[in-house]
Amino acid sequence: MSCLPEKDRPIVQLLLNAGTCPRCVLRFCRVGSQVLYRHPHKDLMKDLQDFLRKDQEKEDTVGVDVADPPCKRIRLEHAAEGPDGLNHNGALPAIPVVKDGNAAMEGSAGKVCNVCLGILQDFCEADFVKKVCQKVNSADYQFSSFVFSVSLPPQLSVRERAAWLGLKQEMRNLGLSLAKDDIVQLKEAYKWIIHPQLSEELGVPADGKSLFEVSVVFAHPETDEECHFLATACPDCFKPAKNKQSVFTRMAVIKALEKIKEEDFLKHFPCPPSSPKNLCDALEIQCNNGAVFVAGRYNKYSRNLPQTPWIIDGERKLESSVEELISEHLMAEFKADSFNFSSSGREDVDVRTLGSGRPFAMELVNPRRIHFTAEEMKRLQQAINSSSDKIQVRDLQLVTREAIGRMKEGEEEKTKTYSALIWTDKAIQREDIAFLDDIKELRLEQKTPLRVLHRRPLAVRCRLIHTMSSQYLDEHHFRLHLKTQAGTYIKEFVHGDFGRTKPNIGSLLNRTADILELDVESVDVDWPPTL
Repeated sequence: MSCLPEKDRPIVQLLLNAGTCPRCVLRFCRVGSQVLYRHPHKDLMKDLQDFLRKDQEKEDTVGVDVADPPCKRIRLEHAAEGPDGLNHNGALPAIPVVKDGNAAMEGSAGKVCNVCLGILQDFCEADFVKKVCQKVNSADYQFSSFVFSVSLPPQLSVRERAAWLGLKQEMRNLGLSLAKDDIVQLKEAYKWIIHPQLSEELGVPADGKSLFEVSVVFAHPETDEECHFLATACPDCFKPAKNKQSVFTRMAVIKALEKIKEEDFLKHFPCPPSSPKNLCDALEIQCNNGAVFVAGRYNKYSRNLPQTPWIIDGERKLESSVEELISEHLMAEFKADSFNFSSSGREDVDVRTLGSGRPFAMELVNPRRIHFTAEEMKRLQQAINSSSDKIQVRDLQLVTREAIGRMKEGEEEKTKTYSALIWTDKAIQREDIAFLDDIKELRLEQKTPLRVLHRRPLAVRCRLIHTMSSQYLDEHHFRLHLKTQAGTYIKEFVHGDFGRTKPNIGSLLNRTADILELDVESVDVDWPPTL
């Protein structure tokens, strides 16, 4: 193999003798050529066999009387072994030299790799790639590129460490070194092999920034057995978790490998690792599309409709909500798994939202369909509006995740306008309420209202009433138009909430006041763009 230097010969020799597959041998030889990993397994094995044979032939021509520099063959030959298989230097015995390469071939051919557990063998073949693509195509996703991810059995980190330690000792005997960080990562090599095949089969390019993810989850039946010694050596690294079937997660194993001493590892795990009893299993093949975000504004015309499902102590109080009336259509069209609804503030169940409406955004999780034209979005908006007389939406459009942040930016500095129908216990005349029109920038101190104290922390919030305009109706009723700082509790400003909001309309008029109706007339957030 022309790409391998002569100094890699002991690495190739030791790994092949231990039952390592050709692609893992390339990884440990620090080969960075992606194309080379894509060669057929048999071809790679033959190349490695030829590499060993050619180097052996060269050494066989060297005169036996040459003493300087010392021949590597001499250094590889068996030394007299001491107790427990150690030679007189206390090192592991050197590996035997293969005369014709056949021993190495027989050591790895037809076996499950002792390092990758077969991932760089069976799971790189065309049959497995077709199985993955069949799963993707049957899921009926829209995508123009893909990113491929893989989840590996936790003990692969253990086996890779064992292979490296075995090599490190042998290389040290030869006066050479092998840094662990120089080894090509298994995931990286696997993607080098699998990306072109998936791309050709799916007809779209692989792209690390793609929102469409194809993932394969590998598992192995011997994970717990092979990692058990780590739990004994580093018990603090393995904590039971409710959502995990085993304590031997990838991160926990990596953490333990960082803590365990090299000599302790060598005592409990063979280096290089022995051949496994079983091949890996592709436990799951999953597809996932990145979230799509839809924004718009909604009007709410009902005084008996909550913004989100109204459920108290597990019991549903009302049959529908703004969120559900909108999401029902979006979920069906985008074929999403779930959604997350957000808005610029919220109104109470008995409050209408009029004017240009309240900005909202909906995150559609794992949608199968992601491409919509402006005309299709318009038809979707019409479908929502024709399905109910309780709400209407406008300016429905696709937006980015980053754009949604504009809805929340400086939320408390935004203003909102309201119209409130107010009742008083004592009779009033026009002149009794006229002074309200002259009040500007009225500062309130609002203690968390009793009606929301069960879901919001107790605090005193300072809010501003920017302007007010009164409209006299009769001796006990008037309408008040207010422009306020976002986050102001309007109902509590009217009736005082047992003195928890100061000042309030009741205290300003020196009589009992209550609110009969409340409408949101505008939410002054310049988003999303008007269509």
